[in-house]
Amino acid sequence: MKITNTILDQIIEHKKGELEKRKKEFSIEIIKEKISQSNFFKSSFKESLKKNKIALIAEIKKVSPSMGLIKEDFDHKKIAKNYFDYGASAISVLTDQKYFQGDIKFIGDIKKIVPLPVLRKDFIFDEYQIYESKANGADAILLIASILTKDELKKLIEIADSLDLDCLVETHSYTEIEIAIEAGAQIIGINNRDLKTFNIDINNFLNLSRFIPDDKIIVCESGIFSRPDVLKAKYANADAVLVGTSLMTCENMENKMMELIV
Repeated sequence: MKITNTILDQIIEHKKGELEKRKKEFSIEIIKEKISQSNFFKSSFKESLKKNKIALIAEIKKVSPSMGLIKEDFDHKKIAKNYFDYGASAISVLTDQKYFQGDIKFIGDIKKIVPLPVLRKDFIFDEYQIYESKANGADAILLIASILTKDELKKLIEIADSLDLDCLVETHSYTEIEIAIEAGAQIIGINNRDLKTFNIDINNFLNLSRFIPDDKIIVCESGIFSRPDVLKAKYANADAVLVGTSLMTCENMENKMMELIV
């Protein structure tokens, strides 16, 4: 695993300890048994992004390390229902507890009330987390190229494939795009947020998207606040945009989503 000495390093170190506790409480065998007994409706994340329009992956998050509290009046089920009603193609859910005040249980809650595919957005580096995602109803998972070697990424994609989970592989540089492609990623995101500094620059997507082959699904992540931002991503070959903060902080969600869906 590749880690840099940043806030990302702190997050990963905490999650490693957190994961060890969960493994002791619920073995991977127990998690696999839970999968066999679960009956969540399966919705294809990948297919939801294959549309003529730019797909909107609407994100649910209460807190972030860079902004602190984002949404005070937070009800993940109500937010998910609004996303569905107002035309989102998929829902992304932050499940990290310490840094984002998320919960993996949010996924199952949402799957019970809306038919949209749900992406588990977390810092995933261990196969246990993939089985855990499936057991809790996720249709897809986020894999961050910057915290994984190419071999680790390839292995996690293969495990997810075996469980019928789609993978959004997040990149931030040309090198990471190369790694994602070589590891077999079918859905590649370019994050406009630098996880080392948390600074956002939409030009990162505009500069890098041309390096992703046409047969891949391309997602523009972070920095989408207005219709012009979506149009910039569209003209740079984005198939989808992942939007969180501007939806969580808007005064009128219906109007904001109408603005962002093009």
